[in-house]
Amino acid sequence: MADALTVSDLYAGYGETPALHGLDLALREGEVLCLLGRNGAGKTTTLKAIMGLVRATSGSIRLGDLELTGLPAHDVPRAGVGYVPQGRRLFAELSVAENIEIGLNARRKGDAVRQRVLDLFPVLRERLKQQAGTLSGGEQQMLAMARALCLEPKVLLLDEPTEGLMPSMIARIRDTVSSLRGQGVSTLLVEQRVEAVLPVADRVAFIDNGAVREIVDVARLRAEPDLVKRYVGV
Repeated sequence: MADALTVSDLYAGYGETPALHGLDLALREGEVLCLLGRNGAGKTTTLKAIMGLVRATSGSIRLGDLELTGLPAHDVPRAGVGYVPQGRRLFAELSVAENIEIGLNARRKGDAVRQRVLDLFPVLRERLKQQAGTLSGGEQQMLAMARALCLEPKVLLLDEPTEGLMPSMIARIRDTVSSLRGQGVSTLLVEQRVEAVLPVADRVAFIDNGAVREIVDVARLRAEPDLVKRYVGV
């Protein structure tokens, strides 16, 4: 199976403060790979570095054969990487329809893509005229994912998508990620809680102090729960 996204020997940080120290990661086509680690381990920074929101000081980030390292941040989504940041970052004063339109415009997608995205999140069809800021937490997460999927991304980056959601909404988010895998979308998922990961991930990458220490299949993780204690401290 080919790699959809390859991160090699990546160093990145904030100003003079390094956060990633030679990070290596390969996301396969059509898989869900979860990044697990303690707070401050570098999970969110990894996603931001891929998106060009944190500057890489050395190393390589490749989407298939395309080198992303050094691209302006606004060109990374156009290349085919969708990003749902922690906290969703919706345009709260705009309507659901307007938020979706912003996603469509990034890669000049039209109504066929809009309809496919709304098919994934039927509740948003009923909320198109509603202000995004007035949606429930779960509906806001769906809208953030819908906006990212309007790019028709090859790779989707999700930063703690189940945070603060009710169990029924968490199940819907998981179902959506599984559905996207069936469509060939590769997903890099940051989570804090291993129980949120096991039902949907194919592999788990443990990150510590800005580097990936070990990547394991979910089956092995189920068989060796001490791995979680070692890297996450739970």
